[in-house]
Amino acid sequence: MMRKNDYRKLAFMGILLIILLAFQHYTGREKENFPEVQFIMENSVLTTLTDFNPNDLDSKQWEQLGFSEKQASTILKYKEMVGGNFISKEQLKKCYAVSPEKFAALESYLLLPETAENTYLKKSGSYEKSGIIVREKFNPDRLTAAGWMKMGFSEKQAAAIIKYKNYLGGSFISKEKLKECFIISSENYNRLEPYVLLPLTTPAGFKNRAENKPEKSKIHYRVFDPNILDSEGWKALGFSERQANTIINYRDRNLRGSFKSPEDLEKCFVISPEKFQELKPYIKLSFDPHKNQETDFSKTDLNAITFKQLIEFGLDERSAASLLGFRKKLGGFVNKQQILDTYNIDKDLVQKLISIAQLNTSNVSKYNLTDAPEEWLRNHPYFKYSADKIIFYRTSYSDDAKIWKLLKLKPEYETRMKLYMKAP
Repeated sequence: MMRKNDYRKLAFMGILLIILLAFQHYTGREKENFPEVQFIMENSVLTTLTDFNPNDLDSKQWEQLGFSEKQASTILKYKEMVGGNFISKEQLKKCYAVSPEKFAALESYLLLPETAENTYLKKSGSYEKSGIIVREKFNPDRLTAAGWMKMGFSEKQAAAIIKYKNYLGGSFISKEKLKECFIISSENYNRLEPYVLLPLTTPAGFKNRAENKPEKSKIHYRVFDPNILDSEGWKALGFSERQANTIINYRDRNLRGSFKSPEDLEKCFVISPEKFQELKPYIKLSFDPHKNQETDFSKTDLNAITFKQLIEFGLDERSAASLLGFRKKLGGFVNKQQILDTYNIDKDLVQKLISIAQLNTSNVSKYNLTDAPEEWLRNHPYFKYSADKIIFYRTSYSDDAKIWKLLKLKPEYETRMKLYMKAP
């Protein structure tokens, strides 16, 4: 009986030993060596800090302030989440990547208002107030709309401030006048005032431009010919000397010396729609499109018309050159619609021309796909994109119909190309 118990004890001890050995095997492995982690201390802020706007910092600059790459990335993502800009110190403090200790070290250098109480921030289509940021002394007369927006004003507010400055005559004159701008609230003015480089008070006797503007003398219009009017004549119609010279240059250079219709005058950019309506009843043109012309355009061939003749008809140099350049590339026009398809032309004037002139197509070269010169195929506007395929297919096939089938072109392209093919 004792021997049987001894065997049981030995068996139990053996099992226990096996368990202990197995446990030691799996838990006694050599520990892995992990790379050392360097922690950035909360107070590791550069000692050479100066005042800065956190909205201007990129990832590297945040890292230079002692933040890790991940923390810098988190701060930038947080900035995007709150509308693309930090609007107060209070808001930056809420970023979880900025510890209380880190914020305390940076706070005195931040160019942000303490709270977001007085600023405008877009959020879900609505607007919350956002602060005006001033970093240095400035002359408000030199600020553009973009400069006011950079301070924190909205686009509409910035435009209104510029408009107010122009109303005053192009200068705010004094801090006193700047304060009167209704767009700038008293709170925002108090922020701006210490930095504004303007006299405190308005000079005695100052009058703004609107108050000081002389009343325009009434213009007495009479019938005039814009084709013979000189600079003084245009000035008498209410234009400045610069505007008058622009109109004359437009007539002499762009229109080859004459307005062909009142609409030509209307197209001159220095003449406003309102001014043109005032002038229109008094315009009397001396130009006659059918008078003093050397060319009888009813007998002129559009495939032979010259640059000089196109200018004579009234086209400007750009339109004339484009029309002749396209005709040369095609080897001649086959129908009048092609002329209207030319780029950079006065289509209304060209429409008049093609309704008068003739089109002779007898000298236009035409080929079959199988015998068209390679150079012609490669240079022709209608064929050049399919030239290589045509040249390849015709080495194996002598039938145009077969080649057309292999090309698999859009119907409109094939129709256009067949204008220059010999009749079957």
